[in-house]
Amino acid sequence: MVVISTLLMAIANILHMVINLYIWIVIIAALITWVRPDPYNPIVQILYRLTEPVYAFIRRYIPTNISGFDIAPLILILGLQFFDMFFVNLLMKLAVGM
Repeated sequence: MVVISTLLMAIANILHMVINLYIWIVIIAALITWVRPDPYNPIVQILYRLTEPVYAFIRRYIPTNISGFDIAPLILILGLQFFDMFFVNLLMKLAVGM
């Protein structure tokens, strides 16, 4: 039982770190769009490939262009924060309760 509890706690911690890393990637990608970077820059391409598929999914269901501002990054960050606070904490409490 201790092994399963420790495994669940480790999975929850790794999931928390991955979510936080992706939130920072979204923030950096949103900030970079304000300066009109070179689209052939490898860093810009990586950021675009990591964020644009999720933005497209959000844009398919929610209109994200408000007064010329794209709020897809904000919606994504709020969704990730909710997932982190609810499901990851639930997984950690489940691991502690075992």
